Amino acid sequence: MRIAVDAMGGDNAPQAIVEGILLAQKEFSDLEFNLYGDENLINPILGEGYNKEKIHLVHTDEKITGTDEPVRAIRSKRNASMVLAARAVKNGEADALFSAGNTGALLTAGLLIIGRIKGIDRPGLMPVLPVIGRGDEQFILMDVGANSDSKPENLHQFGILGSYYSEFVLGVKSPRVALLNNGSEEGKGNELTKKAYSLLAEDSSINFVGNTEARELLSGDADVVITDGFTGNAVLKTIEGTALGIMKMLKSSILNGGIQTKVGGMMIKGALGEVKDTLDYSKHGGAVLFGLRAPVVKTHGSADKTAVYYTIKQIRKIISSQVINDLVTHFEKEDDKAVVEEPKK
Repeated sequence: MRIAVDAMGGDNAPQAIVEGILLAQKEFSDLEFNLYGDENLINPILGEGYNKEKIHLVHTDEKITGTDEPVRAIRSKRNASMVLAARAVKNGEADALFSAGNTGALLTAGLLIIGRIKGIDRPGLMPVLPVIGRGDEQFILMDVGANSDSKPENLHQFGILGSYYSEFVLGVKSPRVALLNNGSEEGKGNELTKKAYSLLAEDSSINFVGNTEARELLSGDADVVITDGFTGNAVLKTIEGTALGIMKMLKSSILNGGIQTKVGGMMIKGALGEVKDTLDYSKHGGAVLFGLRAPVVKTHGSADKTAVYYTIKQIRKIISSQVINDLVTHFEKEDDKAVVEEPKK
């Protein structure tokens, strides 16, 4: 399995990217990496003793920055590290694309260079998030920013896509799919969610369990939660911000408290560490642009080597699951069926 890596994308690139790749390469002997980036910056991090049979460095001094306009950057910066990595996947030289860089540019590279699966209107951006209080249990939230404006048909497809990922990659049998809404009752929401509800409820291939509210997201009532990209992005950032805020409040209360508070803090230090690990996005991998003809995975722009390592671990699992091949088969079959059933004019 070979992964094409945009080594220059992200706030801490290439240091964190390369260090994370080295961690993953030591653990997973079945992985190879194509690193695209500036060899003058990357070679000192790799060092002399790295495995050149497993890590292949392709030099380019062009990169896409966080302030670049996505479509213009992908079309004009043809030798940028992200573009070269995407092209390697398109040409069959790699099985997946990984980047911590400009999200909009990565989405554009995925769509324009790698391409959608036939029959999927819009791929969605899909992170895996923790369920609070249930060990390693996780759930999927989709879409979190690939599509600010979505149609009911898009949300229906997100339900199918999320179900495939949950079953093939996370190992959940008959994953429960819920629609994020402003109430749990049927009939709640705006025109988008009402029409999407009907489409999801009518699809017998999906284990649709109805609406769910934002406050229930981390409770584990659903394995796949679907929404439009605008709402999903706002919800994801709210979850991240709330988690960071709570940890800061707890730390501040303990440090600024009296002797009893500090002693109590020492006694629950281990438990607080477990809470921090549960809420740490870096331990759950990156967000997958799901619906393309190959895995494209985005980790946080501020990702450190640990986040990179866990994202590579996630990508390895996606490739091994063959979920993309199953999606291609499913949607192309449905697309062919729609063409056959279309009435002649």
